Amino acid sequence: MSAAPVVIVAGPPGAGKSTTARALAASFPRSVHLHTDDFWHCIVSGAIEPFLPESDEQNQTVMRVISDAAAAYAAGGFVVVVDGVVGPWMLHHFLDRRPGADGDLVQLHYVVLRPSLAETIRRAQGRAEPGALVDEGPIESLWAQFADLGALEGHVIDTTTQAPAETLAAVRAVVDGERSLLPSIRS
Repeated sequence: MSAAPVVIVAGPPGAGKSTTARALAASFPRSVHLHTDDFWHCIVSGAIEPFLPESDEQNQTVMRVISDAAAAYAAGGFVVVVDGVVGPWMLHHFLDRRPGADGDLVQLHYVVLRPSLAETIRRAQGRAEPGALVDEGPIESLWAQFADLGALEGHVIDTTTQAPAETLAAVRAVVDGERSLLPSIRS
């Protein structure tokens, strides 16, 4: 069995990642949705808010766990949709762990949802789930980290005016068209 692809749906809080990722995963006949927040919530004691500078070691650990889980599911033939604040600075975890069960590389897609800053803040502050990040300062800071992705700018979808169904259609189109693929790199 060939390994299935891994699709990372990234962006700042309020971009529509979880809604889109859940629907995207459901659009495949055999899939898994890995919501990165769930992995941070597994830390029972000693957790550091993941947006704080002193959380880097913790964040690197959590991302290694997520990328290992994604690789294992993909090797088992499940399309894996990962959603979270996964910036380019975290992609090495996925690039380093993507050989499939048969030695082929897992296709790794990277899609960044990026609404305008004002829309990002509005959406993030409108979320009702417990523990959601609603403080404007950290939201602005996280949005700024996705504001200019350089060589990865072509992986960005502006979701400012899109309804969830439109965002899903746009993401599915870039994944199906393989316009979101990251280059093949073997570790």
